[in-house]
Amino acid sequence: MFAPGHVGELTWIVPFEMVDDVLTATRAVQQRVRLVPARVTVYLLLAGALFTELGYRQVFDRLCAGLAGLAPARPSGSALRQARQRLGAAPLKALFDLVRGPAATTATATRWRGLLVVAVDGTLLPVPDAPANLAVFAKQRCNTGPGAIRRSG
Repeated sequence: MFAPGHVGELTWIVPFEMVDDVLTATRAVQQRVRLVPARVTVYLLLAGALFTELGYRQVFDRLCAGLAGLAPARPSGSALRQARQRLGAAPLKALFDLVRGPAATTATATRWRGLLVVAVDGTLLPVPDAPANLAVFAKQRCNTGPGAIRRSG
């Protein structure tokens, strides 16, 4: 059910082989068969970044929308949260390190006066209210409730 190509359009952008290699390199491959495998958790988190207004269950439903007729099990929100916690941050950081870089197709279009050209506009990243975060980031109200905010730009 969670074979390559069955977790949505994200597999076209981030191939399952890349995800599997990152999971292996970071030792995050699940040790036993689970309702939400590590590979699916990675795609869940990637999709969650696209659908920030939705909860994990709704994002999971969107990932599985193309599986009509297969009737995949629908994990609870708690199961999806536990899968995220089991996965940890290391696989996503390693995946980011693999895919980051300029999106331009020519080397001359990605540099200006020797600097890499990037565009990040009006982005707010909510971070947990941990003491270390509050020491660095201002506490503001965002659409998901109170929390420290890291402003881009």
